[in-house]
Amino acid sequence: MIFYRKATLDDVLKMQELVKEEVIEGIILPRSNDEVATNIRSYTLALKDSNIVGLSALHIHTLELAEIRSIVVDKNLRGKGIGKKIVEILLDEGRSLGVKQVFTLTYQKEFFLKSSFKEIPKESLPISKIWADCIKCKHFPVCDETSLIINI
Repeated sequence: MIFYRKATLDDVLKMQELVKEEVIEGIILPRSNDEVATNIRSYTLALKDSNIVGLSALHIHTLELAEIRSIVVDKNLRGKGIGKKIVEILLDEGRSLGVKQVFTLTYQKEFFLKSSFKEIPKESLPISKIWADCIKCKHFPVCDETSLIINI
């Protein structure tokens, strides 16, 4: 059975272990332990037998716009609805905070399209996103991720 909860500081090292391979492959951005700790309240975890098997964060950009970032599910458990449930939890969290739209930059376009996200041009993303995060990406400035958004 999968259990979902907000992350705590005690989870940071295990979270980093889960995302390590995707960071090396350039699928998600590298974040230091301190950066994860600073943003710990934005992370939601999926746990199986008390092991972290999935995670993602809801990062607030403006009064109306948030981002789903760093979504990862253990390779052995993909396709079982864990990522979908994490996205649902994050969208519910966004609604409760008063967010109107949630976007993502992803290599998993089809996954987000199944959750009613719509593709948008990357140029429509906030400039703060580009300079704060994208500049750290190994693919910058030639981004091949897809931008998607959902109204909530």
